[in-house]
Amino acid sequence: MNTAARPILETKNINKYFMEPVKFHVLKNISIQLQKKEFASIMGKSGCGKSTLLYILSTMDTQYDGELCIDGENMTHLSRTELARIRNEKIGFIFQFHYLLPEFTVLKNVMLPALKLGKDPPDEVREKAMAKLKLLDIEDQAHKKAHKLSGGQKQRVAIARALINNPKIIMGDEPTGNLDSKNAEIVFNTLRQLSHEQDMSMLIVTHDLDFAEKTDRIIEMGDGRIL
Repeated sequence: MNTAARPILETKNINKYFMEPVKFHVLKNISIQLQKKEFASIMGKSGCGKSTLLYILSTMDTQYDGELCIDGENMTHLSRTELARIRNEKIGFIFQFHYLLPEFTVLKNVMLPALKLGKDPPDEVREKAMAKLKLLDIEDQAHKKAHKLSGGQKQRVAIARALINNPKIIMGDEPTGNLDSKNAEIVFNTLRQLSHEQDMSMLIVTHDLDFAEKTDRIIEMGDGRIL
């Protein structure tokens, strides 16, 4: 197979059921592709299955039928340990709530996923973390405690943390949901720049139509299906 043309992420007929309180078919035959360097957004009304789909695509939810391939590798029958390794190496996450550890410095927050991966010695991880903070124009905040930052700064630190292991895909669940329009634009422009310059693919769940319309493609969902 021509690896240059191979999608970085692909699903085939993903179905997901919730069993409690009654059986409910939440995702119905989801087949999508995300290309290398593509910046795609997922939109749809609340409850249509966007976040559920993102948790499956990110390998955090394994209770589904169908196939998920990331970077040409089938995820469907891998062990929890193997999935955790792939998550750490190939996927970076940005959430609506930044989930920074408030009593740690900005630098330490960014270093944590790389320290957990354990590929590089701590000195190298520190260097890499500073480089990511510099990329996001926030290196001057490196030694501050995370709780002392503004909302926009915290979200940029969260992006730096998502980048620390040089992932192939950045996934976001409403990453601009708590930001004003100025900071939302900064986050968008940062992600756009990363997709161009760092060869990363972006898959972002959002309710923000302005954000979505500037992405390469909008994947629209309704009632558990791709519309």
